[in-house]
Amino acid sequence: MNRAFSRKKDKTWMHTPEALSKHYIPYNAKFLGSTEVEQPKGTEVVRDAVRKLKFARHIKKSEGQKIPKVELQISIYGVKILEPKTKEVQHNCQLHRISFCADDKTDKRIFTFICKDSESNKHLCYVFDSEKCAEEITLTIGQAFNLAYRKFLESGGKDVETRKQIAGLQKRIQDLETENTELKNKVQDLENQLRITQVSTSPAGSVSPKSPSTDIFDMIPFSPTSHQSSVPTPNGTQPPPVPSRSTEIKRDLFGAEPFDPFNCGAGDFPPDIQSKLDEMQRQRWRGSKWD
Repeated sequence: MNRAFSRKKDKTWMHTPEALSKHYIPYNAKFLGSTEVEQPKGTEVVRDAVRKLKFARHIKKSEGQKIPKVELQISIYGVKILEPKTKEVQHNCQLHRISFCADDKTDKRIFTFICKDSESNKHLCYVFDSEKCAEEITLTIGQAFNLAYRKFLESGGKDVETRKQIAGLQKRIQDLETENTELKNKVQDLENQLRITQVSTSPAGSVSPKSPSTDIFDMIPFSPTSHQSSVPTPNGTQPPPVPSRSTEIKRDLFGAEPFDPFNCGAGDFPPDIQSKLDEMQRQRWRGSKWD
């Protein structure tokens, strides 16, 4: 193993200070995983962690699982581990929490660093596989440490507190984004369930218009309170309103009252006709009495 911080001072670094202080240096690698270690640094500590994670990866590979690829973003603020396509941050290792970094001289593809977890306060060893850039990534992390330390001396320690506050805010933003995504998924599930419920209950819940009852001749019974204007005609128009009946005596075109033989006076007809009319009137009166 080789510690990244033991590089000779007479050699120049690989990147400009602006690239690490104002931006970040990206690298692609395969992420073997992380495991808890007892000590914050040490070659033997890292070697045991690498051996443990390599063995776990061999088992998963035999089961058909591939080693996930990640993107590393290295700056003076720390090392971010992202999903390459979605750019989702999987781990955000702040630089002041990284206590050890090294590449494996026996396997030049492997490099590691130990970081203290912000929540559990446990030391975790992160192990990566990079076919061509393992040593370069280790040296880039070492350069980031060098620049951060110089900035610390220039600011009198204030910059460290600022970085801690920024890191805390970044983590809070990441937690809120994760919570927001979970809430969106829950809302989408509720909308889908509501849509399924509406579709399944709509035939049973719908109320069909009630048709009027008919008699034995399949005719609608007459009701004096029914409105004929509410029943549309076949062409869709409303029928004309039925005129209300009046109790007044109607007259003909010449102003004369209609003829009623039973209401005429006795002297208006001859005696024989008048007697017959009287007889008819008596029969009519008897019939109405028995009714």
